[in-house]
Amino acid sequence: MTGQGLGIGIGLAALGVGIGLGLIGFSALQGMARQPEAISKLQVVMLIALAFVELVFLLTVFIVPGTMGAFR
Repeated sequence: MTGQGLGIGIGLAALGVGIGLGLIGFSALQGMARQPEAISKLQVVMLIALAFVELVFLLTVFIVPGTMGAFR
């Protein structure tokens, strides 16, 4: 993959992460508004989901460019 392709791929990954984080936050806030007694449980699940989505992006940014030299 060339430098341009890598940049486009990382940009698309960032776009996907932004959309995913927005959807997670929206759903969690909607659930908290519907059931205020479950806020603590929803916060824990939301934070775990946010961490997994961020992990995917960090793997994309740091691991993929480093492994691209092995495939040339």
